[in-house]
Parts: sequence; structure tokens; C-alpha cells
Amino acid sequence: MYEEMLKEIGVSSIEELFSDIPKEVREGLNLPPPKSEMEVMQEAEKILSKNKKVINFAGCGVYTHYIPSAVIEIASRSEFYTSYTPYQPEISQGILQALFEYQSFMAELTGMDFANSSMYDFSTSLGEAARMCYRINGKKKFLIPERIYWEKESVLKNYVWGLGMEILKYPMKKGKMDLDSLAEMVDNDTSGVYVEIPNFYGVIDENVTKVKDILENKSLLVVGVNPLSLAVLKPPGEYGADIVIGEGQILGNPPNFGGPLLGIFATKEEYARKMPGRIIGMTKDSDDKRAFCMILQTREQHIRRKRATSNICTNEALCAVMSAVYIAILGRSGLRKLALKNMEMARKLAEKIDSLHSFTAPKFGPIFNEFVATFPHNPYKIQEYLISRGINIGPPLPKECFPELENNGMLLAATEMNTEEEIDYFANVLREYGGDE
Repeated sequence: MYEEMLKEIGVSSIEELFSDIPKEVREGLNLPPPKSEMEVMQEAEKILSKNKKVINFAGCGVYTHYIPSAVIEIASRSEFYTSYTPYQPEISQGILQALFEYQSFMAELTGMDFANSSMYDFSTSLGEAARMCYRINGKKKFLIPERIYWEKESVLKNYVWGLGMEILKYPMKKGKMDLDSLAEMVDNDTSGVYVEIPNFYGVIDENVTKVKDILENKSLLVVGVNPLSLAVLKPPGEYGADIVIGEGQILGNPPNFGGPLLGIFATKEEYARKMPGRIIGMTKDSDDKRAFCMILQTREQHIRRKRATSNICTNEALCAVMSAVYIAILGRSGLRKLALKNMEMARKLAEKIDSLHSFTAPKFGPIFNEFVATFPHNPYKIQEYLISRGINIGPPLPKECFPELENNGMLLAATEMNTEEEIDYFANVLREYGGDE
């Protein structure tokens, strides 16, 4: 059989086919003899059986949620799975409609007028939001929380470096925004203020809803959200947000060892033309039937470079389709039930940890599905011990970023995927390690 294949492609032997690869490399591979598909699957399952099941309490931006089988099944259709940027709307109606539905869901969740058809991830959405603030008002100061995920801050600074923007941090007190200090920092050169709900501590900070009054139209309000939390919390559009960003991985996309992710980006109608990326719009074709097309394509691929709002070259279209399918399957009531379940499991985990003598879950305020816990010993050693007992947790919080935690803080998250038995097991392992009675 393979002789016919070699003849078809114009080579005389297997050696000739791989002649571009150095002989010493080919001989050093030491590959086993060929196997059938069934034998390969059996071998793979044998190797995978060595993996240990790990209970996950890690979060910090990427979370483990249950994904209905229909999400993967629908998103795996070739029309979605292999599609790229739909430059030809006449033959791309399916993917265009799916992205239009995604935008509609995001606009409704955030309470904004427009949402684009996705960014790369939460961090790049923040960088683009800061640049958008500069495009709108030309001011160069951008304020962010004192406590923010350090990689997100790094991406933000990279994005605005070329504009000469200045990133300043406003203080936080007991896990929440210090509104008085923020008010003192906002001046006539403040381009935008970034707030998070839930914030990095996992706290649902009600002070976020008061920031717009402080700004007095001097600068723009950018709100970072966990989109699932918006099933139970007031949407940012209702308390004056100008731009809303977030991480869409939470909605129907697996963690996949940290990517690919899905950046949410929404804004008011008056700023739509300043928004990066592109928007899918609904129109009518020559037969007066409903049709979809790309609009507001303010990318350097479509307009003069100096007029482009961003150099984003593509987007996370497949991830956006998966989120749209996920939301459609769960519906309004399903999302609400799921959000409440996440809050319930996180509260139970926090209470269980706080009941231990040597461990605490600081009570900064109401939490969604993540919170900070403080441990009595070196958190890195505790993390190693927990992993050895089949428990994965969030990252230790470095002292240079979170001095108030004295290098003993960790982020923990719970979702609907965690059970009460797992929470009890986690507490028992901590009790053993810490010597609690």
C-alpha cells in the first residue's frame, strides 16, 4: 500500500521521503513498530492511567466549570471548528450569526449597548480599554486597584507604554476600594479608572457602584467582571460603566492548562467607533432577507494604519461560539442557579477553613467564588504538601504585591464542580498539616 503512496507523491522510498531529516536524528528516535488504531488507544490509556486525579480549588482568572456535552458537540461542527475571519459574508452566515448571538449575550449581561466579537483574553482587554480611554479623551493617567493580578498589570503597562500613559494605583482598605483616596487621585488628566467586581480578593465590593459619582465626567469608568457573577449582580451598565471587560473562558470553555482564553469587551453606543476589534451586525440582503456582516472593522487590516483603533489581527472566534452555545443552553435561570451555586460552595469552603485554628479566611466582604485565605506557615511548602495529597490550589500571594498578608496568603476558588466531601477532605488535610485540634 505505501509503495503506491510513495509513487503518487514522486519518491522512491521511505528513506528518500525523510532525507531532509539528518540520519542521526532519525536513527536516534528509537520508535516502536507500527500499531493499529486500537492498539494505540490501548497504549495511550495505559499511559494516562498513571495520572492522579486532583481536586481543584485553583482560580485566579481561569476556572473549572461543568461544560454540557452539547457545547463541544456543536462547536466542533466543521462550520465553526475550521472557520476563520468571515471575510465573505455571503458564504459565512453561520459563523457570523453565532458571533452576533455572542455579542448580544455579552451586551445583555454587561448592560452595555455594544460588545465586540471578542478579544484575546482579560489582560489584553484591559490594555485595550486603557488605550481606548486615551483615544476618547486624550488624557494620560490611568488608575488601577492597588491589588490586582500582577500579570494583568504587566500586560496593561506593555499596552500603554508607547502612548506614554502613566499607570497609578489607588489604595484599598480591608479588601475594598478606598473611595476617599481615589477621589483625591482623580484629576483633570485622569483618562480612566479601572475597578473590578469581584476584585482580586474575590470580594464583591459595593464601592464599585459609587465610583461614577466620584469621576464627575472627568474620566471614564472601566469595569472588570466575572461574567458568570452578572447572572446575580447588577450589570455595570446600570451604575455608569463606560467600558466593561472580562474573561469569557468561564462561560463554556475548558481551562486547557491556561488557554486559549476569551476577552470580553463592551461599551456604550457613543464610544462604539473607538472600540478595538470588530462588530458583527445584522442587516438585509438583496432579497430583503435577514443577513449578517462585519461592521465597524477599525483594524489596521481594513483601514489606514494611523486610523486603526488596534492592531488586533484576529479574535477568539471558536471560544466565543462556545460561550454563546453555553449561555443559550443554560438560559437566564440556568446561569442564575449556577452563579448562586458557586457562591454557596465558596462560602462553605471559606467557613470550613476559617473554622480551623491556624487558618483564616479574611472577612473582607461578600464573595463570589474566590477568596483569600491566610496560612500559618510558608505557603509554598503547604502547596507542595496539598499537591502530594491530591489537592490543587491557587497561587501563593507574594509579599511584595500583598504586604498585608505577610507572605502567607493564597487564593482559593470553589465552583459547582466541587463537592462538600471534597471541601471536608481539604479541611482535614489542612488540619493534619497545621496540627489543629
